[in-house]
Amino acid sequence: MSGWSRDDGPAALRLLPSVVNVRSILLRVLCLLPSVGWAASAPSPAPFGALPSERQLLVPAREAFAFVHFTVNTFTDREWGLGDEPEAVFNPTEFDADQIVRTAKEAGLRGVILTAKHHDGFCLWPSKFTEHSVKNSPWKNGHGDVVREMADACHRQGLEFGVYLSPWDRNRIDYGHPEYLTYYRNQLRELLTNYGPIFEVWFDGANGGDGYYGGAREKRKIDNNTYYDWSTTWKIVRELQPQAVMFSDAGPDVRWVGNEKGFAGDPCWATLDAEGYFPGKADPKRLNSGTRGGPVWMPAEVDVSIRPGWFYHEKEDTKVKSVEELLKIYFESVGRGATLNLNLPPDRRGQIPAGDVAILREWGRVRREIFARNLASGAKATASNTRGDDPSFAAANVLGAKPSAYWATDDEVLTPDLVLAFRAPATFDIVRLREHLPLGQRVDAFAVDAWQDGGWREFATGTSIGSQRTIRLPAPVVTAKLRLRITAASACPAISEVALFSLAAVRTQP
Repeated sequence: MSGWSRDDGPAALRLLPSVVNVRSILLRVLCLLPSVGWAASAPSPAPFGALPSERQLLVPAREAFAFVHFTVNTFTDREWGLGDEPEAVFNPTEFDADQIVRTAKEAGLRGVILTAKHHDGFCLWPSKFTEHSVKNSPWKNGHGDVVREMADACHRQGLEFGVYLSPWDRNRIDYGHPEYLTYYRNQLRELLTNYGPIFEVWFDGANGGDGYYGGAREKRKIDNNTYYDWSTTWKIVRELQPQAVMFSDAGPDVRWVGNEKGFAGDPCWATLDAEGYFPGKADPKRLNSGTRGGPVWMPAEVDVSIRPGWFYHEKEDTKVKSVEELLKIYFESVGRGATLNLNLPPDRRGQIPAGDVAILREWGRVRREIFARNLASGAKATASNTRGDDPSFAAANVLGAKPSAYWATDDEVLTPDLVLAFRAPATFDIVRLREHLPLGQRVDAFAVDAWQDGGWREFATGTSIGSQRTIRLPAPVVTAKLRLRITAASACPAISEVALFSLAAVRTQP
């Protein structure tokens, strides 16, 4: 690669053989371009601590996606099926995958994860390994495939598609025995080979208890530390869908946030000490906050339903979360560096109810309008220190002209300041910060100040930044200058964004 300039990188990538995963390599190269030292006088900062993998680097850009809980429970008015539900129960009258996916898209969600099999064991695809599936339901005379229709609708509308496959199966006669693992893995292979690209595989932590178990009405207990042999199951995902991330209490790529109420901890570190963790056994408090300096990179995912329950219940039609509640959830999940997995349960028609649709559409509109205009654009950025006085690491990089660029300081400078001066006073009530993730999570604490009445006034503080720290202020701030102070860091900061937005300027409806 001798003789390349920084600008040559992306063009040169086009010469790679088509068999190479260009998307992954391009992402990695673009993330590192400002730091590889081509045509730069200062070396890039050394990475710090646990680092994200290529597939984990794709996670933050998704921000928020939909969970879709739909199965026999929708028709029995239960949250957890017992496993003895007859296949004939499943019969949506007007199933419309495009309506479900379109609703998610209008809400600004970037993917859909479908409960292909919940704890009741009923399969939403015609699995060849069981009779307990849509192939024996009256829906479409047994020729339907919900997974196929949802995957195709996502692909048509430009959303990513993921699957949930419950490890617990209250219908299978062999659950709790070694034979069940073969069955479970066979079904996982069906889902990962027949429905196109999968962006996330969701492994639930609910394991064992009362069930039907092929007619044996009993309670079955398993040792969820040893029974599932998770490492073998995870290898199947890596083999068949290498870009898919896996979710569970223990990751290995994305962790549960520790609650189903819609908020991540403050702080919420992307790193975790997961020693002794496995799906179904983990400390919710540690999952909620992460572990500063933890040995593995495992960002949090916040799963919460737009309704009190995960499945549709008519009695909850008046209990749908409001736009303001959803905004609060967004700022306390995505805004704290986690991803948001918002459940949208279809009704017995097989569609998202009209009231839910109206709220989701408005929530999506408000967020689009908020983030459409970065009020920091056009500001003049200066810093107390720039790495090697090299313009490749200049303060102006935080304004986002080059998404892969970042402001960095000399190694020994751990508490620098960065100032944005505006052409005219800016009015904002949202501040968004980002770190350059390929170099790890480096900042331990920060403060943000406004220039008012001839001096600096602190109006916000925080700890973890990571992929995103978005702070919603209680009232608008008006200032001609803004200062970001890094008050503590474990390695020289590498800040990729300082952005400002206004929610007050956006008209909202309930």
